Amino acid sequence: MKMSFSLSQGLIFLVTASMFAAGQADTIVVGGSENWRSGFNYTDWSLKSSPFFVNDKLVFKYGPTHNVYQLPNLWSFVKCDFRGAKPLADTTQGGGSGFEFGLTNLWRPLYFASGAGGGADCKDGLMKFFVVPLPRW
Repeated sequence: MKMSFSLSQGLIFLVTASMFAAGQADTIVVGGSENWRSGFNYTDWSLKSSPFFVNDKLVFKYGPTHNVYQLPNLWSFVKCDFRGAKPLADTTQGGGSGFEFGLTNLWRPLYFASGAGGGADCKDGLMKFFVVPLPRW
């Protein structure tokens, strides 16, 4: 028995699958049980924890000596250069349930770092990582 789908049936399937995929999202604590702290390699953590998907939420939990910035590009990430960086959360926002950041930009790398200690958290404390949100199929 041969099964065939019409164009309209195919479109309905794709729209339904897309709606289901768009509704899915994970909440990911940055660093897992280590949270957001100095001395933990977050670049390594992000590579081991990937892939990350559009609509996922990153939760940064940290003490009062850290913060969260979004760096503008790869060069800034590599050099821990905070010129042009966007402050996302200050030293008061990491307690309790933490600061939540939604991943909404498909395929665009997002670079995160702590700028505390004049950038020492990033340079010496390894408090930086990047993600590239992918579509969830």
